[in-house]
Amino acid sequence: QVQLVETGGGLVQPGGSLRLSCATSGFTFSSNTMNWYRQAPGKERELVATITSAGGSTNYADSVKGRFTISRDNAKNTVYLQMNSLKPEDTAVYYCNAVVKISGLYYGYWGQGTQVTVSS
Repeated sequence: QVQLVETGGGLVQPGGSLRLSCATSGFTFSSNTMNWYRQAPGKERELVATITSAGGSTNYADSVKGRFTISRDNAKNTVYLQMNSLKPEDTAVYYCNAVVKISGLYYGYWGQGTQVTVSS
C-alpha cells in the first residue's frame, strides 16, 4: 500500500533552518509529482511547494519563495523540504502529498504530518 512518512520537524528559533524528509513506498515514486503542504492552527491546509517527477520543475507559495527549497532523490523514494530563514508564521504541521494514478483513477495520499514550531 502507499505510504508517506514525514520526519524532521521540531522547534527552531526565528531565522533558523530545518530539513523535512518524506520517505515513500507503494507506488512508482519517480513517475510522480510530489507536494509539501502545511496547516497552521485555525487555518486551511495550503500548498507550500511542488516538484515534478524528474525534479526539473519546482513551484513555491509566495510566502516561502527564496527561503524554502524542495528536492527529491528518486533512488531513495524520498522528497525533501529545506527550510531556511524560518519565521513564526511558518509554524504549522507539514504534510507530504502524492497524487497517484491507480487503475486509471487518481488518488491523493498524505503522510501523518510533522510539526514545525518557530519560536524564541
